[in-house]
Amino acid sequence: MSGATPNKHNGYHSRTTEQFEALDPKAAIEEAVRLILISVGEDPNRDGLQRTPHRVARMYGEMLEGYEQNLDTIVNDAMFDVEYGEGEMVVVANIEYSSMCEHHMLPFVGKAHVAYIPRHRVIGLSKIPRIVDMFSRRLQIQERLTNEIADALVEVLDPLGVIVVLEGEHTCASLRGVKKHDINMVTTAKRGEFRTNRDLRDEFYRMIGR
Repeated sequence: MSGATPNKHNGYHSRTTEQFEALDPKAAIEEAVRLILISVGEDPNRDGLQRTPHRVARMYGEMLEGYEQNLDTIVNDAMFDVEYGEGEMVVVANIEYSSMCEHHMLPFVGKAHVAYIPRHRVIGLSKIPRIVDMFSRRLQIQERLTNEIADALVEVLDPLGVIVVLEGEHTCASLRGVKKHDINMVTTAKRGEFRTNRDLRDEFYRMIGR
């Protein structure tokens, strides 16, 4: 892989750290992508690559949009007093998610399975997938992502218990390094009664088919 020297022809001009940080985030990503293209020996001005920095910046905007979101806005008061079934398990299974490994900035994808036991309140059904998306669309490791989802539900619901199971396939393991496909990583986070009551955990695992 031959390195291209940054010059006026390929459009890259060096900046100080202060100048780079002052750029609009999208413009900063575009400039960084141009530098990557130059560094691997490509010409960012050729037809197939001219709009690549723009496309990559838009992609990162979508894949990392969780940084622009917060729990209060996501929940938006969509919580309701329990009218019946207090203490009974609520399960939302097979929530598809996509995230980006913070170590190599490669995607990992999978499914989330979430359950909670209401104390006084329940949350709108769509809010749990939105909470999963908010935390997954950031630079992550699966272990932290699992715990952040569980802690968010504890914060907004004050439930008797929460359990979160994440399954994930990581391209940082399939495309590089060990290069093994079909590896499925499973992580769990348990709060409240799910930590102490094995029967509850077993019931949840049966409901999600594990």
